[in-house]
Amino acid sequence: MEGTGEMREIGRETLHGGAVQSSSETDGHKEKTIDSEKDGQFRVQPKWRKFLAHVGPGALVAIGFLDPSNLETDMQAGADFKYELLWVILVGMVFALLIQTLAANLGVKTGRHLAELCREEYPRYVNIFLWIIAELAVISDDIPEVLGTAFAFNILLKIPVWAGVILTVFSTLLLLGVQRFGARKLEFIIAAFMFTMAACFFGELSYLRPSAGEVVRGMFVPSLQGKGAAANAIALFGAIITPYNLFLHSALVLSRKTPRSDKSIRAACRYFLIECSLAFIVAFVINVSVVVVAGSICNANNLSSADANTCSDLTLQSTPLLLRNVLGRSSSVVYAVALLASGQSTTISCTFAGQVIMQGFLDMKMKNWVRNLITRVIAIAPSLIVSIVSGPSGAGKLIILSSMILSFELPFALIPLLKFCNSSKKVGPLKESIYTVVIAWILSFALIVVNTYFLVWTYVDWLVHNSLPRYANGLVSVVVFALMAAYLVAVVYLTFRKDTVVTYVPVPERAQVQAEAGGAPAVDASAADEDQPAPYRKDLADASM
Repeated sequence: MEGTGEMREIGRETLHGGAVQSSSETDGHKEKTIDSEKDGQFRVQPKWRKFLAHVGPGALVAIGFLDPSNLETDMQAGADFKYELLWVILVGMVFALLIQTLAANLGVKTGRHLAELCREEYPRYVNIFLWIIAELAVISDDIPEVLGTAFAFNILLKIPVWAGVILTVFSTLLLLGVQRFGARKLEFIIAAFMFTMAACFFGELSYLRPSAGEVVRGMFVPSLQGKGAAANAIALFGAIITPYNLFLHSALVLSRKTPRSDKSIRAACRYFLIECSLAFIVAFVINVSVVVVAGSICNANNLSSADANTCSDLTLQSTPLLLRNVLGRSSSVVYAVALLASGQSTTISCTFAGQVIMQGFLDMKMKNWVRNLITRVIAIAPSLIVSIVSGPSGAGKLIILSSMILSFELPFALIPLLKFCNSSKKVGPLKESIYTVVIAWILSFALIVVNTYFLVWTYVDWLVHNSLPRYANGLVSVVVFALMAAYLVAVVYLTFRKDTVVTYVPVPERAQVQAEAGGAPAVDASAADEDQPAPYRKDLADASM
């Protein structure tokens, strides 16, 4: 890395079949020698140290399940149905763990992240389309996070929401500066935010003391009783998987040093599965806590009529008033701190994902601060405009709209991931088991159907209740159905198109045996030795994205 501190951009090194080919042969020999020495050092370490070396990416991904839009969905589900929909969160988290594990494994096995593999596999026009969809997903997911942070600033500092949006820009860029010291520093901050949220909601729970039996029953006994239960369950389940997290997780795992052999790659996949599971357990417990807090308050016997009206339409902005009325003034401050931690950490995660997506699909090379600023401005502009023009109520509606857009965009990241994970052209013999693949496809298809149903149901509900003239509704319907037809065509294309580009090159048996023994290959190794998978990327580990 140069003295200026700037990292190598993704794509500066040409990747062939998992091998990194330097522009200078001498530099390549030096890097290979250093990497081989590190491989040997890695193998003699105890397992607990190997595991700790892989800790971090799971926290940065799990925080995506704790963004403000998820919190709002959790609170409304608890307010309407108490603890009855907790099982949806459990099923959703298990499914999310499966899909995110596939994303992590894809990065480790190929030495590339999902966006880079898409760039290599698909024609240019398809890549441009997928890039636009992925960027829209980042922006759509970033809007609730920016607004959630702004609401938190509004509660804590009594400033207008639009001013909180502007303040979010600077606070996010400040924290992103920590990345200059390495990706692990950023992961540490995100983990601190997660535990801050956990402390806040656990504090609320300790005051409410809900029935443990009811909570356990809601978690393990599926139930969809009551009007709107299915819609709430769909919203809960659909909010679990976010498209940008698939790109992000496949890139984050490349910031770790994984020795270049099939055995070590499989071991790294196991370590990432364990650390991701631990992070997801924390995220799951926090989501459950949010539902239980809202369910306990809004289903209490002594709830006033005013608080009951608030519970019927619980939002990020109305929740503090409800908590203050029921639990006291300090509870709204605790909630604001949790919301600030949620919004701030997930805006950082979104910005990181946006940079990975831009680099992967377009192979663009620009200065870090420029890329950060562009990503931030694009995401924050809609939030700022709506909060100024329509105020907090308009901002709340923007959160709902962004969630719908995310549901629409999910298949365009999920389908390529599932195909690449089981493609011999991409991962060779390191393919996932047939049982994992079948379960993942079934659950993914169910999620796509659920999200499509949710979109159609929401549109039909709007069509029935809006006050537009009949001709205007007709024009809108034509546009919507045209988009839905294009959507279905694109999904079918991605699903049934066969992979054509071979990127996997097997590790030569001689080099693999030597690597497993902890030995360092000779500097003048054969060209075949240079084709070993290289699932370690300095550009993702040494400096800020």
